[in-house]
Amino acid sequence: MPTLTTPRPLRMLSQVAQRAGARAVVTDWFASAGVTLGGAAPYDPTILDERFYARLLRDGPLGLGESYMEGWWECDQLDELIARILRGARRRPLPFIWRAAIARVGASLTSQSPRSSRRFIAAHYDLGNEFFEVMLGPSMAYSCAYWRAATTLDAAQLAKHRLICDKLALTPADTLLDIGCGWGGLAHHAASTIGCRVVGITLSAPQAEYARARCRGLPVQIERMDYRAPELARLGPFSKIASVGMFEHVGRRNYATFFQQAARLLEPSGLCLLHTVGRHASAATDPWVSRYIFPGGMLPRADELTRAVEGRFVIEDWHNFGADYDRTLLAWYDNCRELLATKEPRFRRMWRYYLLAFAGNFRTRYRNQLWQLVLSPHGAGGGYTSVR
Repeated sequence: MPTLTTPRPLRMLSQVAQRAGARAVVTDWFASAGVTLGGAAPYDPTILDERFYARLLRDGPLGLGESYMEGWWECDQLDELIARILRGARRRPLPFIWRAAIARVGASLTSQSPRSSRRFIAAHYDLGNEFFEVMLGPSMAYSCAYWRAATTLDAAQLAKHRLICDKLALTPADTLLDIGCGWGGLAHHAASTIGCRVVGITLSAPQAEYARARCRGLPVQIERMDYRAPELARLGPFSKIASVGMFEHVGRRNYATFFQQAARLLEPSGLCLLHTVGRHASAATDPWVSRYIFPGGMLPRADELTRAVEGRFVIEDWHNFGADYDRTLLAWYDNCRELLATKEPRFRRMWRYYLLAFAGNFRTRYRNQLWQLVLSPHGAGGGYTSVR
């Protein structure tokens, strides 16, 4: 029996109709968010490939980021575009997108085992210390700065390190464990200004090498080690613990393990500070970020943190300064703009999208927040005085 097929002209006409329908849906949705496709405002995107419309409806956030990386659209003020998209999605979500939903579920099921965690960390942080030196500046602090009384990135990162030390009430008699020490910024600050002993751990070999060189001559020990490693206890005892910008790599399955390990390592009269990006209860893991920027990354919800902490710590303080991340990300982008211009187009566009999209995200204060929690094992004796 002959197979019935649609004549080629009719197939082409159907494809044109489908694209026209997708264009109409997407154009209308962007308009409801205050964005005109092809408009004159700096946040209005210019669509360079007609496939963009169907791609967005099919893949959602993943398709938006991937189509930008592939050069299908341009936007001068990408950060503000993303902010408007997120505000618009809050009022009027795009039609349900199966592929995007599947990608989000897959990201949320990722296992952060010790072996996979080392691989995930290397994928992002082992790009080269030279790249991050340009982007982050002298502080080499890859976490939200504290801009309350600062006007430059370096001053804001210094203010953040001072804030952490003040919240932990660090003294020369303390031994601080820095879980996820990065390039050693906090360890260097605590040891050089307060005089306490610091043990810093990271999974990244380039970070460990850089941090050791940076802290040479100070009472600082840097180890390439997972926070779950049994031998970590032999490097203590620890009167204070800090974890700054690392918890986003722990994963929901390991939240209880993280706090249980911190409770084991911390002296009964000690304090623990957790600095982490957190997500709104209704916000899902972004599949584009999980695929291209932070493989295996996952942002905690507030209720997930409280459940994991319960029975192990008392929450003495919970400080949200997520609005400061918008300014931090823009400063990072300004620092590395010229360097990115020398990179191949896909890498350049990926990092521009990452930094500016995150800035727009934090500008909305809807999906992501920045939290600092101060925890004590049994409640701070006499009560804890909040520091801002």
